[in-house]
Amino acid sequence: MDKATNRWFSCPKPNSQSALRMFCFPYAGGSEVIFQQWGNNLPMVEVYSAKLPGRGKRVDEAPFNQLAPMVEAIAEAIVPLLSKDFIFFGHSMGAVIAFELAQFLRREHGLEPKHLFASGRNAPHLPERRPPTYHLPEDQFLDELRRLNGTPKEVLECRELLQLIMRMLRADFELVQTYRCLTETPLDCPLTAFGGMQDEDVWLEDLEGWRQHTRGSFERVMFPGGHFFINTDQQLLFQELSRRIHPLTRASETARL
Repeated sequence: MDKATNRWFSCPKPNSQSALRMFCFPYAGGSEVIFQQWGNNLPMVEVYSAKLPGRGKRVDEAPFNQLAPMVEAIAEAIVPLLSKDFIFFGHSMGAVIAFELAQFLRREHGLEPKHLFASGRNAPHLPERRPPTYHLPEDQFLDELRRLNGTPKEVLECRELLQLIMRMLRADFELVQTYRCLTETPLDCPLTAFGGMQDEDVWLEDLEGWRQHTRGSFERVMFPGGHFFINTDQQLLFQELSRRIHPLTRASETARL
C-alpha cells in the first residue's frame, strides 16, 4: 500500500485468500475503531475501515465539513485497493459517504461496488427530519449529542476529551446536515437499507427511498434498536450481512478462476 492509502484505510485482519473486499465508513463522530472486530465476524471478506481526518491517529488533521472534497480524497486513496471485487457499508454519515463514493468511482473510474449497504440513514434525496444543529451553542449541541445517545457518557462528562473531539463532531454534523444529493443515474449494484425500529430520526419510508437509487435489487431490513443498532444489535447485523455477502464471495471466487 502507498502512504496515502495507509492514511485512509486500515485492515486489522488481512485476508489475502478472500476474493472480496468490504470497505466500511463510520457515523458522525465515529472512527475506524467501530469496525475493528468486523473481520473476525465476517471471515469471508477482507474488511477495510476508513480512517477519516480529525479522529484516531489523524486527530491533528482538520476534519472535512463538506462531503464532495472528502469523497474525492477517499477516491484517490481507495482506487489502488480496488484490484479485487468490493462492497461498501456505511452507517448514518457513512452511508452518504459510501453512496457518493460509489457514484464518483463509477463516473470517474468505471468502477462500482458489488453491493451497497446503507445503514441508519434516510435516502440521499430526502431532507433531514430535524433542523441543522452543527452551529448551535455548545450547551445545546451537547444536548443533541445526549439525545442521539451515540457519544459515550464518560466523554460527554470530561471537558478535556470534549475539547479534543468537538471540532470533529461539529464538522461531521455540518457535512451531513448541509449535504445535498445531485440527481444521477441510479447505481447498478444491489442495495440493502438497514434501519432501527426505534430510530426517531430515520423512518421506514426514509429507508424505502433508497430503492430509487439502484437499478439492481433492493431490500430493507429492520433491527430492534434505535439509531445505533449497529452497536446494540451487532450479532443480528452480522447475520444479515453474512447472508448477502456469502453469494457475492462465491461469485467473485468463480470469476477469478
